[in-house]
Amino acid sequence: MSKGTILVVGSNATQLEAKGGGTITIGQFLNETAVPLMALVAAGYDFVLATPTGEKPHMDKDSDALIYFANDNTARTRARDFFNNDPAMNRVRTVRSVIDSGLDRFAGVFFPGGHAPVVDVMQDPHVREVLRHFHEKNKPTAAICHGPMAILAAMDNAREFRSALIAGDNSKAAKLAKGWQYAGYRMTVFSRSEEKFAEDNVFHAKLYFNMPDALEAAGGTVITTEADFVPHVIRDRELVTAQNPMSDHELAKKFIAVLNQAA
Repeated sequence: MSKGTILVVGSNATQLEAKGGGTITIGQFLNETAVPLMALVAAGYDFVLATPTGEKPHMDKDSDALIYFANDNTARTRARDFFNNDPAMNRVRTVRSVIDSGLDRFAGVFFPGGHAPVVDVMQDPHVREVLRHFHEKNKPTAAICHGPMAILAAMDNAREFRSALIAGDNSKAAKLAKGWQYAGYRMTVFSRSEEKFAEDNVFHAKLYFNMPDALEAAGGTVITTEADFVPHVIRDRELVTAQNPMSDHELAKKFIAVLNQAA
């Protein structure tokens, strides 16, 4: 018998705007999706995957790498098989349809990482409804790496907020974020120096904004580690956030503990 059902909100984005023109190919990160979900299933939970369009998230090709699995090819293969073949990963629904069928049945919500949520999920009006429900009901809400950007969707002016960030107008963004439900929460996200590493070594292009600046403009208290790519997870009230790909197991452990405590 299942301990409860987790709503997983994924992204359909495959391209992210690059500063100066062009786009960067992105997607959902393999380990940041599969590792927490496999741990949730092993702990007795099941899940429903939903995205803005109802299509399955695209895996970021750069995430299918041994470095994110401690150089363990068996672990990587297991995660890849789960992402590609698990039945729940392939019964994708739209976020809207999940809302319409009722959010009360979900024990928690999880936002996987990869740069993809920075494009669509962080400004999706249906995700706003999801976040407000889980906040009002004090239900566990977890996100990893760039996944915490999804919680920006809770604000009334999420699309305008994102446009202000792209324009480099953090003052305007802060005004648009007034009343954001997570203002004052302690949280973490992919750090400025980790993003610079990705820009210089993976994308060979610059982003319009970094993630800590965005969450701070909205009123979040962002805490990242001095060392890059080490596990880091923060819990504040119902919100559990993890900084980077190396935080996948720790995020899963903390999220499951919070879910069990809430139950």
